[in-house]
Amino acid sequence: MPDDGTQPAEQGRLIVLSNRIPKGDDVPAGGLVFALHEALTDAGGIWVGAGTPGETAEDGLTPLASGDYERMTFELTKQEHRGFYLGYSNGVLWPLFHHRADLLDIQEGEFDAYAVVNARVARSLAAILRPDDMVWIHDYHFLMVASELRKLGVTNRIGLFLHIPIPTVNDVMALPESKQVAGWFAAHDLVGLQTRRDVAAAFDILRHDDRTQLLNDGTWVREGRAFKVLSFPIGIDAKAFAETAERSVVPQLLLDRRAPLLIGVDRLDYSKGLVHRFQAFGEYLHRREDLSIRPTFLQIAPVSREDVSAYQEIREELERTSGSINGAHADLDWTPIRYIRRHIDRDRIAALYRRADVAMVTPLADGMNLVAKEFVAAQDPEDPGVLILSVFAGAAEQMQEALMINPHDQASGAEAIATALAMPLEERKRRHEALREGVFAEDVAWWTRSYLAELRRSSRSLDMSGLDSVEGSIGT
Repeated sequence: MPDDGTQPAEQGRLIVLSNRIPKGDDVPAGGLVFALHEALTDAGGIWVGAGTPGETAEDGLTPLASGDYERMTFELTKQEHRGFYLGYSNGVLWPLFHHRADLLDIQEGEFDAYAVVNARVARSLAAILRPDDMVWIHDYHFLMVASELRKLGVTNRIGLFLHIPIPTVNDVMALPESKQVAGWFAAHDLVGLQTRRDVAAAFDILRHDDRTQLLNDGTWVREGRAFKVLSFPIGIDAKAFAETAERSVVPQLLLDRRAPLLIGVDRLDYSKGLVHRFQAFGEYLHRREDLSIRPTFLQIAPVSREDVSAYQEIREELERTSGSINGAHADLDWTPIRYIRRHIDRDRIAALYRRADVAMVTPLADGMNLVAKEFVAAQDPEDPGVLILSVFAGAAEQMQEALMINPHDQASGAEAIATALAMPLEERKRRHEALREGVFAEDVAWWTRSYLAELRRSSRSLDMSGLDSVEGSIGT
């Protein structure tokens, strides 16, 4: 069996499930979409994603295109989209998994919609599966698909990768369906998470389920099924992104070339720590002694999920905060914060990363945060910028050479900005060289190979006689 994540076609297809799927004919560029494209091109198989919501929905998959692999969509109604996607997925699971149980918006019927869509997806997948196919499920939208497939008698290897953090065991208690979570995980052969601390949190959740046991080799067992929970930190296509940044033209910013530029690029979300970031920058401006230093902080934060009330609130708070800071510190020819809440083309962002002196990546909770890795890849190694990184970003486990901050502490953020802007070239180069080595070595292709190789090694069943080696179950 190959150890590099590839496989001969006769060993079965790779079936990938994600909520979003590229619907055009162009080859996907960058990020997760590119990684899945590459994996499917190598292995052959099918990529399944959500179709456009309609008035009715039936079982089955609709073909989109074919080539090295096929793309297909499943159906869901507009009402199911509201309950499954906007409601349970993003109004309940997203805040729960990002440690914001206080923001849970639990509405009657939304879990039912989530369960209905997951069951329909499972039936649609089961109808096309061949015995040696391998299923790779992505993210929190489909936590129940594997258990539904097992109910249908599917024995294929099934993997899950969560791109978001794992909640604490206490957070999970806020979920009405909390007693089902261990069963959702156990239906997979391999649960992949971003960080070691996510694995530890998942272990805590599983230990609190009285039907789940841990073997001495780190394998979990639940009702006769063996499964593993391991970390696979996702990367980027570092080489391609670096080349894009080097060749792209920096947009005209109307800044003095000597003026420092700080940058943040995030989807507008309460988990990203955007208000805390603005406040830290405002604190830096308040503290700085040399008023001739007039840095500009460019924040790009495209609006998303506007139908969810928590997102409307964070948008309003961010606008108030940026307006207050600009009102206090701006001059006739200088605006400290430039805040853009629309999409900016990826090539232009790559060029902006390369131009920036500092990147602020300060989430309050994040699975990985690939902006940190993109910023490092985009830098000129001879004159690199400085990465300021939250200790709560998944990337912090791999990127210790960044300036680490606690985003809840404004003083910590302000001090890090001052340190970054004053950092000597040799220290910047030393930190960047170490960061760059990791970003290029553990890129998105490495992540894909590592996960798929482990999934192919996974066991489909367990000899119950092996339970003699159980390390302990709940209560021990």
